[in-house]
Amino acid sequence: MQIAGVDIYVNHPVLHLGATDWVPLSLALDGAPAASCDTHVAVRVRPQRGLIKVRLFTPPHDPQTEGPDPKFTTVFDGTLLLPDGRVAVGDVEQQTRFVHRVGDRGQFNVRVAVNTPPDASAIDIDITDPSK
Repeated sequence: MQIAGVDIYVNHPVLHLGATDWVPLSLALDGAPAASCDTHVAVRVRPQRGLIKVRLFTPPHDPQTEGPDPKFTTVFDGTLLLPDGRVAVGDVEQQTRFVHRVGDRGQFNVRVAVNTPPDASAIDIDITDPSK
């Protein structure tokens, strides 16, 4: 079920998502479409050519409603620590930031998929609280 969505304009080709605290400086993409640490994922996106569409989903995925796009390519599938139970999505300059509560604090299973790696203009984030 889609629980949130946001369109973000970015000047640089990186969008961060994850915990609401600072993104570690050591999180570097190099040539990959995405990179991660225990609290954040950096995703390579298409800068300065339009808005980046980001959609946030949680289970259950009802066949009657729209879910994550199955044609998107998964660039991250793992766990993220969200110390306050909120996920933040924003540009590297911290000009635009969207925050949404997804549960209690702790580890969350997260799948990030994009429409066209490594030049994404749309990102689907599927978050599951393993304790539920």
